[in-house]
Amino acid sequence: MDIFDNVILCNECGKKMEKIKVIRNGFAMRALECHSCNEKILHPADIEEYKKFSELKSKSFHVKLRMVGNSYAVSIPHEIIGFLKETEEIEKRMDRMVTLAFEEMGKLSLMFDDKDKYLKKNKELIKNG
Repeated sequence: MDIFDNVILCNECGKKMEKIKVIRNGFAMRALECHSCNEKILHPADIEEYKKFSELKSKSFHVKLRMVGNSYAVSIPHEIIGFLKETEEIEKRMDRMVTLAFEEMGKLSLMFDDKDKYLKKNKELIKNG
C-alpha cells in the first residue's frame, strides 16, 4: 500500500488534498495539492528518484564513437540504462526504435519516449512545478 492511496488532509486548512503530477526538468513526480490554499506535498519515493536523476544529469560520460557496418554507434553507460530500468521499465522498449535528433551544432539527443506523447497522456494531471 502506498501512502498516497490514503485520504490526506492539508495541514494548513484541513481540506482533502487531490492527486496531481508535478514535472521538473522533464521528470514526473506524484504529488498532492490542496486546491484551497495551494499547499503541495511531493511523494517521498519520487523525491529520492529525482535526486538520483539530478546526480546523473549533472555527470558527463565519455564514450567511444564506433563504426558498425555503414553506421556509427555510441554505447550508453550502464548507470544511465540502470536508472531508466528502475524508473521507466525500459525493458519493454528494448529492441524498439528511439528518437535521435540533431538539436544544434555539436549536440544530439536520444529520446526513449516521445516527450509530447508523454505530456499529452498526462495532460489532465500535470501541474508545472
